[in-house]
Amino acid sequence: MGDWREARTLEELYQAIKDCTRCELARTRTHLVFGVGDPLAEIMFVGEAPGYHEDRQGLPFVGPAGQFLDQLLRSIGLSRDQVYIANTLKCRPPDNRDPLPGELETCTPYLFKQIELINPRIICTLGNHATRTLLRTNTGITQLHGKLIRKNNLVYVPLFHPAAALHKPPLKAVLVDDFLKLGKYLEEERKRWEVMSREPAKVETEPEQMGLF
Repeated sequence: MGDWREARTLEELYQAIKDCTRCELARTRTHLVFGVGDPLAEIMFVGEAPGYHEDRQGLPFVGPAGQFLDQLLRSIGLSRDQVYIANTLKCRPPDNRDPLPGELETCTPYLFKQIELINPRIICTLGNHATRTLLRTNTGITQLHGKLIRKNNLVYVPLFHPAAALHKPPLKAVLVDDFLKLGKYLEEERKRWEVMSREPAKVETEPEQMGLF
C-alpha cells in the first residue's frame, strides 16, 4: 500500500499500517490492534492501549472491560457493531504498562486518521490517558467525566475506563449514569447535525465548553 496518510477508507488505512514497525512495541506484540465497528459510526470510543486478550485476538476491548462496555452500550440501545472502538496505541505495551510519550507521538497520528475517516458525531475518551491525549489537557478524568466538550471542531465526552470501574465498583454507577448522559448527548448532536445539513451556508459558532486548559 501507499502512504497511510492518503488512505480513503479504514481498510486502506489498515492495510497501510498493519505491519508497522515505527516503534519498539512492534517487537513484542502478537497482533496490531487496529479497531473495530461501523466505519460510519456516530459514536467512537477511544481507550488507552490493547491488553493481553486484545493482543492475542487483534481486537479491542474483548476482555472483561469489553464485556462491561457491551453492557453499557446496550443500556442506551446500541451494540458494538453500531459504534467504533479503537485505542491511542495500536500495540500492547509490555506488562500493560502506561504508554510512553514517544509511542504516543508515533502512533496517535493513525488514530487521528481514523477519526478523520469515520467523522463521528461524538468521541468518547475512556480513562485518563485517552482523555489527556486527545484533548491535550492535564485535567483528570475525575473532573471531566460525563461532560460534553467541543474542541477543534470535534465533540468529546470523557468517560471512566470500564476496566477502572471493574476494579473500583463505586465507579460502575458513575459510568452507568454517564452513559445515560451520552445517550442524550447523541440525540442532541443528531438534531444539531440535521439543522446544519439543512443550512449548509450557516456557520455555527458555539463557545467551547471548557475553561479548564
